[in-house]
Amino acid sequence: MSSQLEQRVDVELPGTPVLGERRPVVRWVVLAVGLVVTLALPWFIYPPVAMDIAAWALFAISVDLLLGYTGLLSFGHAAFWGTSAYTTGLIATNLGVPFPLAVLGGAVVAMVLAVPIGYLSVRRTGIYFAMVTLAFAQMIYFIANQWRDVTGGENGLQGIPKNLGGLTDLINSDAFYFYYAALPLILIGVLIAWRAVNSPFGRVLVAIRDNPARARALGYDVERYKIMAFVLSAGLAGLAGGVFSISHGFASLQELVWTTSGKVVLITVLGGIGTLWGPAVGAALVVILEDQLASSGFEGTGIITGAIFVVIVLAFRHGIWGTARNGLVALMRKRRHARDV
Repeated sequence: MSSQLEQRVDVELPGTPVLGERRPVVRWVVLAVGLVVTLALPWFIYPPVAMDIAAWALFAISVDLLLGYTGLLSFGHAAFWGTSAYTTGLIATNLGVPFPLAVLGGAVVAMVLAVPIGYLSVRRTGIYFAMVTLAFAQMIYFIANQWRDVTGGENGLQGIPKNLGGLTDLINSDAFYFYYAALPLILIGVLIAWRAVNSPFGRVLVAIRDNPARARALGYDVERYKIMAFVLSAGLAGLAGGVFSISHGFASLQELVWTTSGKVVLITVLGGIGTLWGPAVGAALVVILEDQLASSGFEGTGIITGAIFVVIVLAFRHGIWGTARNGLVALMRKRRHARDV
């Protein structure tokens, strides 16, 4: 059954890499380039903005794991991003542990929260799944707003410390050093996502996305796999949210509001769903664009960003990265065919 399923998913799908045609050399080259760009980012971009790009990129990758590879559109992922942000802040403030441990604690809480939400949500599909996740996210938002003694209500948690033992003074003195101190957490999350989608587990998710009835007929527990993907996605979103709150030194209700879920879905679609690299490209585009418009003092930022997003969606059918990748694959096939002829 496993071999049958792998044959089933090794086909060309819109927005999804052709697994059977991936060349290891190209894959490792792309990974190396991506790592170099990530390491060099704070040298060319204001370090706090670079950190935001990294956090939002991992957040978008977590959504892509559901949307691009499992076919589940979540409008409630802000619940995990925000819950981890608050949990990370509370752990760092009250326990004084190194911030990586606080971030990991926030990610674990996000995963625990995702278990009951995922169990109740994955039994729905399409827009119904999206609405159920949105409803749960709104419940979390309401709880955080009312539980003022813990969350600070509308004021949020402020003064979240960046503790890292003997390096505390260094990373607090310059955001440039904090970027490299927090980057391993982001890279670990990206590695987990990359390993998941390039494994038999990832192939099962793609098969479930394309034809859940056939996957079920082959003996796979579709709901269980969806829950596993949902919890893993929540953990990655929590990891990103924890880093984000530590970077900014506060956690607010903005991290839980439904527009945060909408923003990360937009980032994922702009970059290209089912690619993992696409969400990172989309995050860089959105964060840099928002930062530049905010710095310019222009009041109609929403009009400009909206117009740019519309143009990108119309011009790049499969997102920026997906369209570029598909074009490159088509060009390589054309050259190969010309050479064979």
